[in-house]
Amino acid sequence: MGLFDKLTGTQRPPAGLAPISAEEVRAALLGLNQPDVPYVIRYGAAEHTDLLAEWRIAEPAWQNFFVESQLTHAVQIRMRLVQENHEVRALEEQREVTRVGNPPRLRIASGYSRGPDRTVTRQWTIERRDSGRLEATETFRLDTAELRDRLRSAVLETGWTWRGVVFGKL
Repeated sequence: MGLFDKLTGTQRPPAGLAPISAEEVRAALLGLNQPDVPYVIRYGAAEHTDLLAEWRIAEPAWQNFFVESQLTHAVQIRMRLVQENHEVRALEEQREVTRVGNPPRLRIASGYSRGPDRTVTRQWTIERRDSGRLEATETFRLDTAELRDRLRSAVLETGWTWRGVVFGKL
């Protein structure tokens, strides 16, 4: 693995694993959709890509005052299946958006990143137990790498290469 591959998050499948067809790779990626996950993987023809994985996360507001302008992360991973090279080219984009107005609508904020990025957000609730001791309980967790890791694992298991794209076109 070269330095550029490390920067883009490119990974190759284990040696000796025969690649399967593009249709089977597409089916494996779409198979990651579950009713209890906070993301969706769908066909991306409208976005000029083969598949699109979207994960929109609304962080809990810290106080009631901030409910109307609650920060939201919109994570998209655009994927193009390249049959000739047996690789999935993936472009990850992350935007920060805010909810404004009544009825609320999304407005793009200042944050934008392209390429593999990781945002981890946690919220804890501190409560007093029956014994009188304080106890912290995690009530919210966001790790944007979770979606990318699941997609990459599914691609590598099919014998295809996961190639991260940072510069240029997908």
